[in-house]
Amino acid sequence: MNEFELTGQARTHVVELSDPLCALHYEAVASFLAMRDAARADGIDLAPRSSFRDFNAQLGIWNRKWNGERAIYDRQGALLDRSQLSDSEAIDAILCWSAIPGGSRHHWGSDVDVIDAAAVPPGYTVELLPVEYAPDGIFARLSQWLDVNMRRFGFFRPYRTDRGGVSPEPWHLSYAPIALPALESLSLSTLRRVLEGSGIEGKSQVLARLPEIYTRFLLAVDSPG
Repeated sequence: MNEFELTGQARTHVVELSDPLCALHYEAVASFLAMRDAARADGIDLAPRSSFRDFNAQLGIWNRKWNGERAIYDRQGALLDRSQLSDSEAIDAILCWSAIPGGSRHHWGSDVDVIDAAAVPPGYTVELLPVEYAPDGIFARLSQWLDVNMRRFGFFRPYRTDRGGVSPEPWHLSYAPIALPALESLSLSTLRRVLEGSGIEGKSQVLARLPEIYTRFLLAVDSPG
Protein backbone atom coordinates (compact mmCIF):
# COMPACT_ATOMS: atom_id res chain seq x y z
CA MET A 1 0.00 0.00 0.00
CA ASN A 2 1.10 3.55 -0.63
CA GLU A 3 1.18 6.31 1.98
CA PHE A 4 -2.34 7.51 1.20
CA GLU A 5 -3.80 4.02 1.54
CA LEU A 6 -1.85 3.31 4.73
CA THR A 7 -3.18 6.45 6.42
CA GLY A 8 -6.78 6.23 5.25
CA GLN A 9 -6.57 9.08 2.76
CA ALA A 10 -7.38 6.82 -0.20
CA ARG A 11 -9.61 3.82 -0.74
CA THR A 12 -8.07 2.46 -3.94
CA HIS A 13 -7.12 -0.73 -2.10
CA VAL A 14 -10.61 -1.66 -0.85
CA VAL A 15 -13.75 -3.06 -2.41
CA GLU A 16 -17.33 -2.53 -1.26
CA LEU A 17 -19.39 -5.62 -0.48
CA SER A 18 -23.16 -5.68 -0.27
CA ASP A 19 -23.52 -9.04 1.48
CA PRO A 20 -22.28 -8.57 4.08
CA LEU A 21 -22.27 -4.79 3.96
CA CYS A 22 -18.64 -3.80 4.48
CA ALA A 23 -15.48 -2.62 2.73
CA LEU A 24 -12.30 -4.72 2.80
CA HIS A 25 -8.90 -4.84 1.15
CA TYR A 26 -9.37 -6.67 -2.11
CA GLU A 27 -6.90 -9.37 -1.04
CA ALA A 28 -8.82 -10.04 2.20
CA VAL A 29 -12.28 -10.47 0.69
CA ALA A 30 -12.11 -14.13 -0.31
CA SER A 31 -10.69 -15.24 3.04
CA PHE A 32 -13.27 -13.27 5.02
CA LEU A 33 -16.17 -14.64 2.99
CA ALA A 34 -14.82 -18.18 3.35
CA MET A 35 -14.57 -17.71 7.12
CA ARG A 36 -18.11 -16.35 7.17
CA ASP A 37 -19.39 -19.39 5.26
CA ALA A 38 -17.63 -21.74 7.67
CA ALA A 39 -19.14 -19.93 10.65
CA ARG A 40 -22.59 -20.09 9.09
CA ALA A 41 -22.24 -23.86 8.75
CA ASP A 42 -21.76 -23.95 12.52
CA GLY A 43 -24.81 -21.78 13.20
CA ILE A 44 -22.97 -18.47 13.61
CA ASP A 45 -23.88 -15.37 11.62
CA LEU A 46 -20.46 -13.72 11.40
CA ALA A 47 -21.36 -10.09 10.72
CA PRO A 48 -19.03 -7.08 10.39
CA ARG A 49 -19.77 -4.09 12.59
CA SER A 50 -16.90 -2.03 11.26
CA SER A 51 -14.44 -2.64 8.44
CA PHE A 52 -12.56 -0.07 6.33
CA ARG A 53 -12.66 3.38 7.90
CA ASP A 54 -11.05 6.36 6.19
CA PHE A 55 -9.02 9.15 7.78
CA ASN A 56 -11.90 11.61 8.01
CA ALA A 57 -14.15 9.08 9.73
CA GLN A 58 -11.43 8.31 12.27
CA LEU A 59 -10.79 12.03 12.73
CA GLY A 60 -14.48 12.59 13.44
CA ILE A 61 -14.46 9.88 16.12
CA TRP A 62 -11.36 11.39 17.73
CA ASN A 63 -12.62 14.99 17.70
CA ARG A 64 -16.05 14.11 19.08
CA LYS A 65 -14.47 12.16 21.92
CA TRP A 66 -11.97 14.96 22.60
CA ASN A 67 -14.80 17.52 22.77
CA GLY A 68 -16.98 15.35 25.00
CA GLU A 69 -19.58 14.81 22.28
CA ARG A 70 -19.03 11.05 22.23
CA ALA A 71 -18.55 8.69 25.16
CA ILE A 72 -15.08 7.67 26.29
CA TYR A 73 -14.27 4.78 28.61
CA ASP A 74 -11.49 3.64 30.88
CA ARG A 75 -9.58 0.40 30.34
CA GLN A 76 -12.27 -1.58 32.17
CA GLY A 77 -15.06 -0.14 30.00
CA ALA A 78 -16.41 2.29 32.63
CA LEU A 79 -17.75 5.60 31.35
CA LEU A 80 -15.54 8.65 31.96
CA ASP A 81 -16.39 12.35 32.26
CA ARG A 82 -14.28 14.22 29.72
CA SER A 83 -14.58 17.46 31.68
CA GLN A 84 -12.80 15.83 34.60
CA LEU A 85 -9.82 14.65 32.54
CA SER A 86 -6.65 16.53 31.70
CA ASP A 87 -5.73 16.61 28.03
CA SER A 88 -3.08 13.95 28.59
CA GLU A 89 -5.58 11.74 30.41
CA ALA A 90 -8.06 12.25 27.58
CA ILE A 91 -5.48 11.11 25.01
CA ASP A 92 -4.84 7.93 27.00
CA ALA A 93 -8.56 7.24 27.43
CA ILE A 94 -9.41 7.78 23.77
CA LEU A 95 -6.52 5.63 22.57
CA CYS A 96 -7.63 2.73 24.76
CA TRP A 97 -10.51 2.14 22.36
CA SER A 98 -10.01 4.39 19.30
CA ALA A 99 -6.91 4.71 17.14
CA ILE A 100 -5.19 7.94 16.29
CA PRO A 101 -6.34 9.19 12.85
CA GLY A 102 -3.85 8.02 10.27
CA GLY A 103 -2.80 5.17 12.54
CA SER A 104 -5.94 3.04 12.52
CA ARG A 105 -5.62 -0.54 11.33
CA HIS A 106 -9.09 -0.05 9.81
CA HIS A 107 -7.49 2.26 7.24
CA TRP A 108 -5.84 -0.75 5.66
CA GLY A 109 -9.02 -2.70 4.90
CA SER A 110 -7.41 -5.69 6.61
CA ASP A 111 -9.24 -5.31 9.92
CA VAL A 112 -12.85 -5.93 10.80
CA ASP A 113 -14.92 -5.89 14.00
CA VAL A 114 -17.30 -8.84 14.11
CA ILE A 115 -20.36 -10.03 16.02
CA ASP A 116 -22.67 -13.02 15.80
CA ALA A 117 -25.84 -11.39 14.49
CA ALA A 118 -27.80 -14.56 15.24
CA ALA A 119 -27.00 -14.24 18.94
CA VAL A 120 -28.28 -10.68 19.41
CA PRO A 121 -31.52 -10.69 21.45
CA PRO A 122 -34.42 -8.54 20.25
CA GLY A 123 -34.02 -4.96 21.42
CA TYR A 124 -30.40 -5.44 22.47
CA THR A 125 -27.85 -2.75 21.59
CA VAL A 126 -24.41 -4.16 20.81
CA GLU A 127 -21.71 -2.14 22.58
CA LEU A 128 -18.55 -4.01 21.52
CA LEU A 129 -17.26 -4.43 25.05
CA PRO A 130 -15.22 -7.39 26.36
CA VAL A 131 -18.06 -8.54 28.61
CA GLU A 132 -20.07 -9.47 25.50
CA TYR A 133 -17.32 -11.89 24.42
CA ALA A 134 -16.66 -13.31 27.89
CA PRO A 135 -17.60 -16.95 28.68
CA ASP A 136 -21.05 -15.81 29.86
CA GLY A 137 -21.50 -13.06 27.24
CA ILE A 138 -23.85 -13.11 24.27
CA PHE A 139 -20.94 -13.62 21.86
CA ALA A 140 -19.14 -16.29 23.88
CA ARG A 141 -19.80 -18.95 21.25
CA LEU A 142 -18.50 -16.69 18.50
CA SER A 143 -15.35 -15.95 20.49
CA GLN A 144 -14.72 -19.65 21.06
CA TRP A 145 -15.32 -20.41 17.39
CA LEU A 146 -12.83 -17.73 16.35
CA ASP A 147 -10.24 -19.12 18.77
CA VAL A 148 -10.41 -22.44 16.96
CA ASN A 149 -10.96 -21.36 13.35
CA MET A 150 -9.81 -17.84 12.47
CA ARG A 151 -6.14 -18.67 11.86
CA ARG A 152 -6.86 -21.12 9.05
CA PHE A 153 -8.39 -18.20 7.16
CA GLY A 154 -5.45 -15.88 7.88
CA PHE A 155 -7.04 -13.84 10.67
CA PHE A 156 -5.83 -13.08 14.19
CA ARG A 157 -6.65 -10.78 17.10
CA PRO A 158 -4.08 -7.94 17.28
CA TYR A 159 -5.56 -6.79 20.60
CA ARG A 160 -5.93 -10.17 22.23
CA THR A 161 -3.93 -9.29 25.36
CA ASP A 162 -3.36 -6.12 27.35
CA ARG A 163 0.06 -4.78 26.36
CA GLY A 164 -0.41 -1.42 28.05
CA GLY A 165 -1.75 0.27 24.93
CA VAL A 166 -5.06 -0.56 23.28
CA SER A 167 -7.44 -2.41 25.58
CA PRO A 168 -8.19 -6.03 24.62
CA GLU A 169 -10.74 -6.19 21.80
CA PRO A 170 -11.93 -9.75 21.20
CA TRP A 171 -14.17 -8.55 18.35
CA HIS A 172 -11.27 -7.07 16.33
CA LEU A 173 -9.85 -9.36 13.65
CA SER A 174 -6.90 -8.64 11.39
CA TYR A 175 -5.97 -10.32 8.11
CA ALA A 176 -2.29 -11.10 8.60
CA PRO A 177 -1.10 -11.14 4.96
CA ILE A 178 -2.12 -7.48 4.60
CA ALA A 179 -1.85 -6.15 8.16
CA LEU A 180 1.69 -7.30 8.94
CA PRO A 181 3.40 -5.55 6.00
CA ALA A 182 1.15 -2.51 6.45
CA LEU A 183 2.28 -2.04 10.04
CA GLU A 184 5.90 -2.33 8.97
CA SER A 185 5.35 0.30 6.28
CA LEU A 186 3.60 2.91 8.44
CA SER A 187 6.45 5.02 9.82
CA LEU A 188 6.41 7.54 12.63
CA SER A 189 7.46 10.29 10.22
CA THR A 190 4.56 9.52 7.90
CA LEU A 191 2.07 9.59 10.75
CA ARG A 192 3.48 12.88 12.04
CA ARG A 193 3.29 14.51 8.62
CA VAL A 194 -0.36 13.48 8.19
CA LEU A 195 -1.38 14.72 11.64
CA GLU A 196 0.46 18.02 11.27
CA GLY A 197 -1.70 18.83 8.26
CA SER A 198 -4.95 17.65 9.83
CA GLY A 199 -7.69 19.22 11.92
CA ILE A 200 -7.21 16.88 14.87
CA GLU A 201 -8.25 18.32 18.22
CA GLY A 202 -5.47 18.49 20.80
CA LYS A 203 -2.92 18.56 17.98
CA SER A 204 -0.03 20.05 19.97
CA GLN A 205 -0.49 17.57 22.81
CA VAL A 206 -0.79 14.64 20.40
CA LEU A 207 2.31 15.61 18.42
CA ALA A 208 4.32 16.07 21.61
CA ARG A 209 3.49 12.50 22.62
CA LEU A 210 3.52 10.96 19.14
CA PRO A 211 6.65 8.76 19.53
CA GLU A 212 5.09 7.21 22.65
CA ILE A 213 1.70 6.86 20.95
CA TYR A 214 3.30 5.20 17.93
CA THR A 215 5.21 2.70 20.05
CA ARG A 216 2.58 2.00 22.69
CA PHE A 217 -0.65 2.05 20.68
CA LEU A 218 0.38 1.08 17.14
CA LEU A 219 3.35 -1.24 17.49
CA ALA A 220 2.42 -3.02 20.73
CA VAL A 221 0.06 -5.64 19.29
CA ASP A 222 -0.20 -9.40 19.43
CA SER A 223 1.27 -11.50 16.65
CA PRO A 224 -0.70 -14.02 14.59
CA GLY A 225 0.93 -16.86 16.50
